[in-house]
Amino acid sequence: MEQTDNEYLTELIRRVAGGEEAAFGVLYDRLAPALYGMAFRMMNDAKEAEDVLQEGFTYIWRKASSYDPARSSVFAWTVLVVRNKAIDRLRVRQKGDRLREKVSVATESFPEKDEASALEPMFRERNALLHAALDQIAPEQKEAVELAFFSGFTHEQIAERLGAPLGTVKARIRRGLLRLRELLKEGE
Repeated sequence: MEQTDNEYLTELIRRVAGGEEAAFGVLYDRLAPALYGMAFRMMNDAKEAEDVLQEGFTYIWRKASSYDPARSSVFAWTVLVVRNKAIDRLRVRQKGDRLREKVSVATESFPEKDEASALEPMFRERNALLHAALDQIAPEQKEAVELAFFSGFTHEQIAERLGAPLGTVKARIRRGLLRLRELLKEGE
């Protein structure tokens, strides 16, 4: 009497359950192409389909003794095993995608740290020291320095605005800056 394909596969599974590696190799060669095709359709990625197939056959090797021929054919059982491995992997992938999405949304709500915001307290302190030092220099020097450095006027514009000669404006700015340097060094 000739053996059917399912009877042959059932015999292979029985031998695999007994730890026979050669039977496992034959079973793999017989079923892997169809199972890989199914895994590839589910995963839509060749590498992941290979991983799913490997996980499925590892499970089949370990659990061959749990196969019950009264419940399903060997092929149906192996399809179910590989399908479940693919579903597990898809769930992990989706969970990872959702987690990355949550992290992305969460980080978008926080402004990026930048050097300026980290240095803000230091800048405020230096600004306060500078203004305190400016209050200690001569009023005409203070006015010339403020117009040059805080208002962005050129020396010519300052001279015109103050009605003073250009050389006088330059001298006031220079003397004001030298005095500021002295005061700020004293404050350190």
